[in-house]
Order: sequence, then structure tokens, then C-alpha cells
Amino acid sequence: MNHPRPTDIVLHRASHALEVAFDSGERFTLPCEYLRVESPSAEVQGHGPGQRVLLPGKKHVNIDAIEPVGNYAVILRFDDGHATGIYSWSLLHQLGREYERRWPAYLAELEKRGLSRE
Repeated sequence: MNHPRPTDIVLHRASHALEVAFDSGERFTLPCEYLRVESPSAEVQGHGPGQRVLLPGKKHVNIDAIEPVGNYAVILRFDDGHATGIYSWSLLHQLGREYERRWPAYLAELEKRGLSRE
């Protein structure tokens, strides 16, 4: 299976969003908050099944820097100090394709636990 590769990555600081275009023709505008709470880092994903951490209070998070990792990924340096997740091209593509499912699930889980995005 051929995995889409990015053709363009643009950080929109004012709107707190990362726009990623792929050679498949798909283009996603991903909120920085979404990318932060879906970080592939162990801090968020945990070290094993069932250890995922729900992150409240990230509504205003932004990306300070985007650093390439070889030809396969980027590290997103967030302004809250988080910079340990490696976002592969396939993960960014997956996050774009699954945004409409993942984002409402995140919001519902926050509400269920009485937590806020603020």
C-alpha cells in the first residue's frame, strides 16, 4: 500500500492550525489543540494499552516550531513546552482523515469527566 506523502505544510499561527497537503490530493487543516491532545508521545499515549491520558486545558496551545525528522516525520514544538511526539506522515494523514470522528470523541470525554478545554 502506498502511503500519502506531504507536499506542503503551513503553520497558521494566528488561527492556531497546521495545514498539511498530501500527494493524494487531500489537504487537511488541523487545529494545534487537536494535534497536541493526539500527540504520539508516551506522555499522551502511555506506555501500554489503556494508559492514554486525556489532556484538558489546551484550547489556546500553538506550535512554535516544526522540525523535520529524516524524510518520514516532523516534531511539533508546542508553546506549552511539549516537543516529544514524532508525527510521521502517515500519522498526520490519519489524523486528518479521522478528525471528524476523533475531535467530537475528545470533546465528549472532556465533558463526561467535567474537564475544560480552557
